[in-house]
Amino acid sequence: MKTFEPVIVAFCCHYCAYTAADMAGSMRRCYPSNIRIIRVPCSGKVDAIHMMKAFQKGADGVYVAGCLEGDCHFKNGNTQAARRVAYVKRLLDEIGIGGERLEMITMSAGMGERFASTASDFTEKIRRLGPNPIKGLKKAEAV
Repeated sequence: MKTFEPVIVAFCCHYCAYTAADMAGSMRRCYPSNIRIIRVPCSGKVDAIHMMKAFQKGADGVYVAGCLEGDCHFKNGNTQAARRVAYVKRLLDEIGIGGERLEMITMSAGMGERFASTASDFTEKIRRLGPNPIKGLKKAEAV
């Protein structure tokens, strides 16, 4: 039996989370290859539609990774992102996808180890949850 390998989209802010991902690579810290990193200028630029579109396109899990609380390069982008993530989590619960498939994560540029461990932990969480329910609907519609 083939093991389910989830597709995960990570919206990473340029200044902290994306740099932490780069740091993880420089430190030779392994994290799952199923993480699709999308670099954004600030986590506050990730809108609800971006998160929902990732699920619609087949992502099994999504996380928004921004600067540490109070450390945003754009003043309050990470708190805006956290509010949006909370809102989209409620939407995902309402439509049956499940809010637990979406997370907001904060880290600084020097936290390469945290980036790698977060990516691994989130992948395991999504693996336990199984595939995105939308994937099953798309296959049924194709028949």
